Amino acid sequence: MTDDGPDPFTNMFEAPAKFARTMFAPFAEASSGTPLSAEDMREWTAVGAKLQGMWLEYQTEQLTNPQALAAYMDPTRWMKLAQDWYRQMPIANPAQQQALMQEGMAMWQQVLGQYGLGPDGQPEAKGEPDLPRTDRRFADPRWRAHPAYALIHQTYLFLAERVADMVDKMEGLSEDKREQLRFTTRTITEAASPANFPLLNPVVMERTLETRGENLVKGMEHLLADLRRGQLSHTDASAFKLGENIAVTPGKVVHETPMYQLIQYSPTTETVLDVPLVIFPPWINRFYILDLNAKKSFVRWAVEQGITVFMVSWKSADASMKNVIWDDYVRAQMDAIDHIRERLDVKNVHAIGYCVSGTTLAATLALLHRRGEQDKVKSATFFTAQVDFEKAGELLNFVDDNQLGMVKAMSADGYLDGRYMAATFNMLRGTDLIWNYVVSNYLLGEDYPAFDLLHWNGDVTNLPAKWHQQYLTDLYRDNKLVEADALSVDGTPVDIGLVKTPTYVQAGKEDHIAPAESVWRINDHFSGPLKFVLAGSGHIAGVVNPPDAKKYQYWTNDGSPRTLAEFREGAEEHPGSWWPDWIDWLHQQDDATVPAKGKRKPGGKGDTVIEDAPGRYVSTR
Repeated sequence: MTDDGPDPFTNMFEAPAKFARTMFAPFAEASSGTPLSAEDMREWTAVGAKLQGMWLEYQTEQLTNPQALAAYMDPTRWMKLAQDWYRQMPIANPAQQQALMQEGMAMWQQVLGQYGLGPDGQPEAKGEPDLPRTDRRFADPRWRAHPAYALIHQTYLFLAERVADMVDKMEGLSEDKREQLRFTTRTITEAASPANFPLLNPVVMERTLETRGENLVKGMEHLLADLRRGQLSHTDASAFKLGENIAVTPGKVVHETPMYQLIQYSPTTETVLDVPLVIFPPWINRFYILDLNAKKSFVRWAVEQGITVFMVSWKSADASMKNVIWDDYVRAQMDAIDHIRERLDVKNVHAIGYCVSGTTLAATLALLHRRGEQDKVKSATFFTAQVDFEKAGELLNFVDDNQLGMVKAMSADGYLDGRYMAATFNMLRGTDLIWNYVVSNYLLGEDYPAFDLLHWNGDVTNLPAKWHQQYLTDLYRDNKLVEADALSVDGTPVDIGLVKTPTYVQAGKEDHIAPAESVWRINDHFSGPLKFVLAGSGHIAGVVNPPDAKKYQYWTNDGSPRTLAEFREGAEEHPGSWWPDWIDWLHQQDDATVPAKGKRKPGGKGDTVIEDAPGRYVSTR
């Protein structure tokens, strides 16, 4: 640190406090009949000093531990991103700037005219101003109550619209580069929203006046706590405890390897389907997305339908897993399948693969078919899983050589910190998952909600570095899984075209991680009977949609559509959850039942188990 005065970050918080006092002082005097007192002045000064002191304390910590700041939060990285973006854009051209200026001035006159100002003023206008652009970030009436704030957010929306148009009209760009530039443009313009800056946000300014700056103090506390943990907080983490109010379905850990624990859930029915079910959740996140609470739990619901349910709980990677690759995850799936078959003395299992574990399940099925062991899996279900990555959406923006090099540099200890992946997924919905919380948590100083889904979203897992690089390169970038024998796993060439296992595929209509168009492509590669279901909502809510919630809808098509567009054209819409449709389909595969006794009840007499669900691995960091 130097003695050159307060740093820009401190000024960002101090300036709005001073501005609020100046701007709103007339309103305060008009309502109270008295001017701001000396005591008020002292309080504002104290707030400014407190903010600066908190920031200086944090900076001192950083000087003693320069590695504490997560690499992906390094501001120089984001400054370089913005500079590179600006150099690419036509907005840097003087002629383009002049055209924008002229169009912007016309827009200003239009906006000011709504307030009876300027040459186009409408002094008789009453009611809400009819502004040319709307956006939910500026839905609060205070954004329209004063012409200055109206101009601020209308100018921003105008510029964001124009730079997006520039990307669409730029010549000489390949489609993948254009899409990458679109993503970068959206990321930068979302960050530049005036809603994210206290001085420009009237809601924050009013809150600052009402609380005499205490909202900024509380917001600074939230910000510094997040900087110290290297992750944006969405919820009150202290409100949740595994096994008590999340991941509460009763069960036992019945098998364990260095990579995963296998949980078997206790039956609640007298009889169960003879063929058990094993669920492979994504190792990018914790398994309990499928067991959030009693009302939302897919696991509990499936158990109540009379299914013997097993769940894989992947271990969060550490240095001991530095050599783990995709082969190890495929072998782990086959190991779990074999263990369940042996434990219950059954011929086969039903299997579910969610997201990346669904991609791996496709490879597992291909290996079993190639080895003549396909009968080990009676049916396969895929939740928002991709096998063909040509249309994989915005995540393709993270697999160029520069991004892969950065990921590799951040994985020096043999694993990638899960906070990087969390930040990446948050960026896909920056307004909702980043900037919305910057405003509410840091600027308005609001308390964190106790929301189980958001808690799960922030409960990150680390990824084995070698496997993560392999996954991004071989699958996302090079799309090798759909090329027969282009990949080998566990010494066996992979050809997903061999897969004839009866398959149920669920995709999310609004999925931004595994787009429905991409998930659909499994139809082009598997050769067995396949049922495709398009569910309302996205990657999480489209899956975790219990029937009792009576939310969303799903679509089926009993014809023979060749594309997702054809599927949609001839689809039948059904209200509510697709879960009952899936259970009906599962019964069609094998309806035989057996008594729920013996090892169907984990931890019973003579059954040695390891520990109670949800197990240790879900808690590892």
